[in-house]
Amino acid sequence: MYENSQTDANMASQISKNFIAKDVDLICAIATPMAQSAFGATKNTKIPVIFTAVTDPIKAELAKADGSPNGNTTGTSDKLPVEKQLEMIRKVLPEAKKIGIMYSTSEVNSISAIEEYKAAAPNYGFEIVESGISTIADVPLAADTLLEKVDCINNLTDNTVVSALPTILNKASKKNIPVFGSEVEQVKIGCLASMGLDYFDLGRQTGKMAAQVLSGEKKASEINYEIIEEFAFYGNSAVAENLGITLPEDLVKDAKEMYDSISE
Repeated sequence: MYENSQTDANMASQISKNFIAKDVDLICAIATPMAQSAFGATKNTKIPVIFTAVTDPIKAELAKADGSPNGNTTGTSDKLPVEKQLEMIRKVLPEAKKIGIMYSTSEVNSISAIEEYKAAAPNYGFEIVESGISTIADVPLAADTLLEKVDCINNLTDNTVVSALPTILNKASKKNIPVFGSEVEQVKIGCLASMGLDYFDLGRQTGKMAAQVLSGEKKASEINYEIIEEFAFYGNSAVAENLGITLPEDLVKDAKEMYDSISE
């Protein structure tokens, strides 16, 4: 069985309580809000939680500083390769100076990612211009304001912002400003490029951990969380053509996947 909280914290809590009432053998929680909800709800139960797509499990209090479980929970992190992404953006946009990043102020993962980007950006000649939002309704105005200040947008894996990515892409396209993604699906729907991850790979990695727990091979409390190690370049030639940008040959040559259309 599966349920979608639609990024709503109250709904996430209800889903966790419902799973506990049904005495499930394991809860697989996708993304930080759902993972935190499941973790909190199962503390006084024997139900293990396997999380995935949690950028910073330590700051989310799902794991200890050494990576070991903070209770009967473990899983996988989709921590972004910040340095590789900045290096890629510099290659694609050699004259760019300011990168805009929109994020949810309530998501600890996004705040962690912002901090890492701000620390690394000067090494590549960039300045990070951030814009925090509270709800998806804030996105249109925040995007309009941000696009007036930057040379490009860099999208994270922030749940709220990703759900409004089509709006951001539409506004950026009208101003001929490229948007860089953080994973393959974002490139498919209109981001110019990403030095990112494939969530199918992350899902397989998470599934193997869940199988260990369900089979009794190990307890969730005995497995340190894992960070996905497979990152690659993904580019969209249709977006590049629309923006009048030529993607560097070395990136295209080594790309895991290039797309020549924009998915709806």
